[in-house]
Amino acid sequence: MPSVTWGVVQGKKEKLVNRVIICDYLKGLGIIPDELESVELPSTVEVMKERIEFLQRMGLTIDDINEYPLMLGCSVRKNIIPVLGYLEKIGISRSKLGEFVKSYPQVLHASVVVELHPVIKFLRGLDVEKQDIGFVLQKYPELLGFKLEGTMSTSVAYLVSIGVCPRDIGPMVTQYPYLLGMRVGTMIKPLVDYLVSLGLPKKIVARMLEKRPYVLGYDLQETVKPNVDYLISFGIRREALASIVAQYPQILGLPLKAKLSSQQYFFNLKLKIDPERFARVIEKMPQIVSLKQNVIMKPVQFLLERAIPSEDAAMMVVKCPQLLALRAPLMKNSYYFFKSEMGRPLKELVEFPEYFTYSLESRIKPRYAMLKSKGIRSSLNWFLNCSDKRFEERLEGDYIESESLGPSFCMGGKLDLPGCEILSDEEDKSDDEDEVLFRRTVSL
Repeated sequence: MPSVTWGVVQGKKEKLVNRVIICDYLKGLGIIPDELESVELPSTVEVMKERIEFLQRMGLTIDDINEYPLMLGCSVRKNIIPVLGYLEKIGISRSKLGEFVKSYPQVLHASVVVELHPVIKFLRGLDVEKQDIGFVLQKYPELLGFKLEGTMSTSVAYLVSIGVCPRDIGPMVTQYPYLLGMRVGTMIKPLVDYLVSLGLPKKIVARMLEKRPYVLGYDLQETVKPNVDYLISFGIRREALASIVAQYPQILGLPLKAKLSSQQYFFNLKLKIDPERFARVIEKMPQIVSLKQNVIMKPVQFLLERAIPSEDAAMMVVKCPQLLALRAPLMKNSYYFFKSEMGRPLKELVEFPEYFTYSLESRIKPRYAMLKSKGIRSSLNWFLNCSDKRFEERLEGDYIESESLGPSFCMGGKLDLPGCEILSDEEDKSDDEDEVLFRRTVSL
């Protein structure tokens, strides 16, 4: 009778022979089996053929399999079908399962109960909406391989610690799920600390990240710091940097040197605005760096066609850069009302270009009608640049008070209101310094 040892030896020989046969079969299909040495393969070619055909029906090619040949170690019934079924259940449509597996084939090895479900539960706990789970995972499928007690938890905890509202974490993850894979010590905290060093309070940084979490993806050394240096080199004052970033956080991630060079040259050539005044324009409206030049020229051309000298048009742009983002048809309507109904000289528009930024129907017409009914004549600034309540108070007054420039905003200092004494340090301590620092002049 054969001994037990003989049976074991024969079993090993049979497995080795089967493995050689399967490897030859894979080579014949163009699949390189080198990485499969430590992987348990099926006992027959028929089973391996079934796995490959199943993957191909999902949309995977031989090249895709060669990118991650370890997927051939997954059983169709024990691994692949349960995982795909769960992915479809949480919101990834069947037509996109193939692409999902291509981008993250390691998911086929995962246990639904032990590995996948806890991650989904964690995302739901962050207030990621159920209908958004599939969208989040398709953007960042590697989330399914993260440990809950690792990077995901620490990144969320740090963001909350700097002032991000816990209820906003879900929307942030939906918009930019990659933040869950970022290490606090090497990626998130250094960026936050740098923004704070520019003059941005943590509360403002937190609000900024709530709305634009993708800022966390900007490389600090390769993109953010060089862009800040470019701003300074183009004449932006250091004390204005925090205001610029608060208004337009995307500026930190743009190819900024090229954009600034192009726009500065364009402003100098076409708008007759020199580099120094161009820097002031950027300080007031940093979005200018991303505006297309044909868009910029339309409102400028509109002004020039109304017999406004080019020097005055340039002065209007420097004073109110928001003009460059206005649509010419709306400007035309406001201008027509200004000339035909109000009958005022162009000089007033040059002095107060902000006129074009107010709504004709909801502010300019109603307020002018009220002025006219009371027989009051005032400057554009006096009756437009104030709240509805303040305007009513002005109408009820017995005189037109001298015009105020409004609050002046000085980054890094206190907010000084014209006609008021500067608060002493003792009085100021009771205020929230972060909020005082970022109250902005409301001129539009």
